[in-house]
Amino acid sequence: MTKSGASQGQSASELISKIIADLGDWRGKTLARMRKLIKEADREVVEEWKWVKPTKPGTPVWSHDGIICTGESYKSVVKLTFAKGASLKDPAHLFNSSLDGKVRRAIDIHEGEEVDESAFKALIRQAVALNGAGKSKASKKAKS
Repeated sequence: MTKSGASQGQSASELISKIIADLGDWRGKTLARMRKLIKEADREVVEEWKWVKPTKPGTPVWSHDGIICTGESYKSVVKLTFAKGASLKDPAHLFNSSLDGKVRRAIDIHEGEEVDESAFKALIRQAVALNGAGKSKASKKAKS
C-alpha cells in the first residue's frame, strides 16, 4: 500500500493510526474498524492526510484514482464522507448524512451502531470503479 500526505516526518498511515489511538474510545475503535474494511475492500487503497490547518490537525483520506472517502470523528459521531457518494448506488441505505448535496454523501456512525460490512465494502468498490472510470475518460480526452 502506498502512503502519501506525510506530515512532520510521519506517514499518512502513521498519522491515522495515531488519531485512532488518541481517540481512545468507541470512536477510535469505530474508525479503526472502518479503516480495516476499506483496506479489505480495496487492497490498493492509498492512505492520505489532508487539509492540515493551524486549528485542525488534518483529516484521514482514503484514495484510489481520486478520493474514495474521508474519516472524521466528532463528539458523538464518526463520519465517513464519500467524495462522489451521490453517484453511488446504496441499496442498503448506509448513507444517512449530507443527503441533500449533489456530489457528496456521508455515513454517520453513532456509539453502539454497526455498519453492514458487505454493503460498506460494496460502496468502497463502487467508489473505486467510479474514480477509475473518470480517469480513463480523462486519458482518452488527453490523447485526442
